[in-house]
Amino acid sequence: MADLVSINGRIVHSAEARLHAVSSARFYGKGVFTTIAIFKGEPLFWDKHWRRLAANAASLGIDISHFNDGSTSENLTALIENNQIIEGRARITFSDESPGEIWGKAAPRSVTLSIVTAGRRDVPENLKLSVSPHKINTTSPLAAVKSCNYLEHLMAFRQARDRGFDEAVRLNERGEVASACMANVFWLKDERLFTPSLRTGCLRGTTREHILENLECEEVEPGPEVLQEADAVFVTSAGIGVGRASEFNGRALERRDHPIMHLIPGP
Repeated sequence: MADLVSINGRIVHSAEARLHAVSSARFYGKGVFTTIAIFKGEPLFWDKHWRRLAANAASLGIDISHFNDGSTSENLTALIENNQIIEGRARITFSDESPGEIWGKAAPRSVTLSIVTAGRRDVPENLKLSVSPHKINTTSPLAAVKSCNYLEHLMAFRQARDRGFDEAVRLNERGEVASACMANVFWLKDERLFTPSLRTGCLRGTTREHILENLECEEVEPGPEVLQEADAVFVTSAGIGVGRASEFNGRALERRDHPIMHLIPGP
């Protein structure tokens, strides 16, 4: 992570950043965030990210009306310039700093906007995928919300890494392919491109949305056997762009080229 961060529009060194110790964000992870790819010093797909941030905040009852599209974008641009990020990523977080009813008295709602930047995440040349035992619950109020309560995703990711894989595909409670731990999933079969539909509980990823706008792709709700039979499998996110898997559950996948690999700018 870069040394400088932005807190409510004020750029400070990360060691100097101060956030409330007693807050709903710290106690319960009540906040929403997005990760934005930075290419040639500019954030990609800003409108998509802002639209999702606003929708996710509303779904969790986080009032971000004191912030807006324009000022938040300006804060992001200023931090990118100060940290001299040319190719990388930024994380924008809106956190609920009110103490909540359990640990504090009734108090006016307080929301903090924080922004951090870093370089791109490395994508292994031989990206190995497996199936995670950690299921996605489509009935959860947090399903498809990019909230700061992200521990389940991290536990699934760490469990995959501990087993020698780089990522894992998560199924929902119905046994349908939903997403990877930290990314969306696409696959090719007989030259046709597929991805899980939003009904599976997958995140409405901004990179996913861009791909669907530019390539013919079917949104489906299949079981994991489709990946076992796929010709190629891809994982996508703002942090990594598009990564092509070299194997799924020990089965080697084709390393074929496809337009999906060239949709997202990168080094």
